[in-house]
Amino acid sequence: MTDTADRAAALLAEHRAAIDRLDAILVYTLAERFTRTQAVGRLKAEHDLPPSDPAREEQQIARLERLAQEAGLDPAFAKEFLAFIIEEVIRHHRKHQS
Repeated sequence: MTDTADRAAALLAEHRAAIDRLDAILVYTLAERFTRTQAVGRLKAEHDLPPSDPAREEQQIARLERLAQEAGLDPAFAKEFLAFIIEEVIRHHRKHQS
């Protein structure tokens, strides 16, 4: 390998290691989030509250879009990602209701 190819391989390895760390952070962060939303679902079920809160969901989506813009992330992607998470949370909340 040439020096250039060696440097490229080393940089690639660094980028991949960083991506692996970030993936782990995402997984553990999502797990913590779902632990919290499961607790919310149980609380809602205990107090006969609806599994979804459309006003809260709208606020969260708007908040996430702002955060995405600040972070340089596509807000449309962030909105779609949060919508997916919210859908999963509501599904879990409905399971607690039955």
